[in-house]
Amino acid sequence: MEFTSLDGERRYAELVRAAAGCVVGLDFDGTLSPIVDDPEAAHIHPDASAVLVDLATQVAAVAVITGRPARQALDLGGLEEVGVAIADAGKELYVFGQYGNERWSSTNRRVISPRPPHGIATFERDLPRVLRAAGAADAWVEEKGLAVAVHTRRLPDPDGALERLLGPLGDLAERHGLVVEPGRHVLEVRSPGMHKGLAVDTLVSELDARAFFFAGDDLGDIEAFEAVAALRERGLPTLLVCSASSEQSALVPLSDVVVKGPEGVLDLLRQLTADARDSRA
Repeated sequence: MEFTSLDGERRYAELVRAAAGCVVGLDFDGTLSPIVDDPEAAHIHPDASAVLVDLATQVAAVAVITGRPARQALDLGGLEEVGVAIADAGKELYVFGQYGNERWSSTNRRVISPRPPHGIATFERDLPRVLRAAGAADAWVEEKGLAVAVHTRRLPDPDGALERLLGPLGDLAERHGLVVEPGRHVLEVRSPGMHKGLAVDTLVSELDARAFFFAGDDLGDIEAFEAVAALRERGLPTLLVCSASSEQSALVPLSDVVVKGPEGVLDLLRQLTADARDSRA
């Protein structure tokens, strides 16, 4: 765990003291699950389930806020079983999927989801032409129901392909009333108006959170970081954590703590759990 400043150390101490009223928000890929070439082959870190259940005993609630479909995150992470264990401890696990468009909780154990945006089907119809023109015809296209993700990680030059696709995909998305969310060797196209920051705001409002912790690794987490920073301005204890990688560093200057990938995130959560428990002893 590396604090980015003395303010980061102070904010951690404040969060420990406020842990009983704290909501812990966590991204999935790159934060709880290592990044892999095939997103469908991703799995949550093997220690994560036990760490999350123990953490939940010391905080108000735990939430996974991901760009993945909620059902996919539940299955890949074994999060339904985690939710049962957390519920047995008298606490709640939330899963917000597709940047907050979908929702699941350990109390209401079904995914609540809106209808797909109208532009997705027509965007998918035009997508192969754009991929061919950018020399990325072999990019893997992931259909997510409410969104479409174009992955370049498997291509010979994933960075170059991503750069070539960003403009044309952005133009195509705009024509269909959609927006592009860049990520680590992926461009996700979805409807505008919902992002992880709104999921943070929803949790704070519904749970009357008195503190907030958020950990993420990629550009799709920036709005969540901004929402937590706004809570800080209102006087709530907060902590922003970057799960760092060589592929993406945009969150580092926004963070209070920088850790090395999912292993570092889990080490920090263990430390937070232990410190919160000690502070209440």
